[in-house]
Amino acid sequence: MQLARRLALLVLFAAISLAPARATPMLLVDMDTFDVLYAQDAGQPWHPASLTKLMTAYVTFEEIAKGTVTLDTPVIHSKKAVSQAPSNSGLKVGGALSLKDALYVMLVKSANDTSMAIAETVGGSEAGFVAKMNDVAARMGLTATHFTNPNGLHDPGQYASARDLAVLSLYIRQNFPQYMPIFGTEVVQLGKASLESQNALLTSFAGTTGMKTGFVCASGLNVVTTVERNGRKLLAVVLGGSSARERNERSAELVLKGLAGSAKPTGQTILTLANNPGSPPVDMRAQICGKDAKAYVAAQEAAFPMGMKGQASYLNDTIPPTRYVATDLGRIAAGVTLPRPRPLHNPVFPVAVSDVSVGGDLRGAVQAASSAAPFPRPRPAF
Repeated sequence: MQLARRLALLVLFAAISLAPARATPMLLVDMDTFDVLYAQDAGQPWHPASLTKLMTAYVTFEEIAKGTVTLDTPVIHSKKAVSQAPSNSGLKVGGALSLKDALYVMLVKSANDTSMAIAETVGGSEAGFVAKMNDVAARMGLTATHFTNPNGLHDPGQYASARDLAVLSLYIRQNFPQYMPIFGTEVVQLGKASLESQNALLTSFAGTTGMKTGFVCASGLNVVTTVERNGRKLLAVVLGGSSARERNERSAELVLKGLAGSAKPTGQTILTLANNPGSPPVDMRAQICGKDAKAYVAAQEAAFPMGMKGQASYLNDTIPPTRYVATDLGRIAAGVTLPRPRPLHNPVFPVAVSDVSVGGDLRGAVQAASSAAPFPRPRPAF
């Protein structure tokens, strides 16, 4: 038995040595000045997975600002929407939410069905909406980005760089600060279901205000994180994590280095940081879900053990989860007027149409008071 165990350990160590830890794209940006504080492979095209929903949200915010839809517009889940692979909302064909509630479900739960339903509602069809996504990407100068669907389910032609995802996130914060509370919500209550975010930093890393996680086998585990602490506002992007632990701990480490001053301005801003638009997107399927996964994950754990059992962690805070209650409107046939009026309410997200809200240039040191979450965040009153 002793010999067998030793042989097994030797095999494991050999596997780790054959699968060395891999550098994945990481980026840290000062959100007030746009200074790049750290960048590693930030211009490399990558499969964004559900970080795609950041662009789905931005396009929707623009259409609300232009008046083509409102937050009360019913979002009906078509057969195509319901057929999308999980994560899903749990709604059946014909199930409907207001656009406001659908945005919460899409961004918090990362519901692929609701993302498709929003695209069909806002764009008239998936293809029509995707065209809007790529138009916005072109206007923002996202030269290493291309979209083929609104939810991030894997497609070889869907990709974005860490640099481009940071620029997109900064545009959301600048042009539509009234929607930032959605990205900081941890739980959406929809009927009896509690739809939870996968962003563990919201409840374990003080000052986290959002924004989005994502995962498919080809991408590994991705995250865009925004943190406001001690008067600083930092944005971190980590792509290709081998586990949620690695993704979350690396994000927190980047932010802490920025707060401590050990990650200093590199002389570049996010707008001058170069992309590699001619480079093909990296495919992580073999390392994350394929035959190399066990050895690859072991190598990543050995290289970066933070948060593992018996190891120190950066995620030591306890923050009450921010919750939102969504309303299931029931099943609605397409083309039929909403059968009952929605109750009167004061709008949570006032919409002001302006040149900035529908496509102004990204500006440094933007003061967006409505996006700044108090530290620590109080739970909202319902």
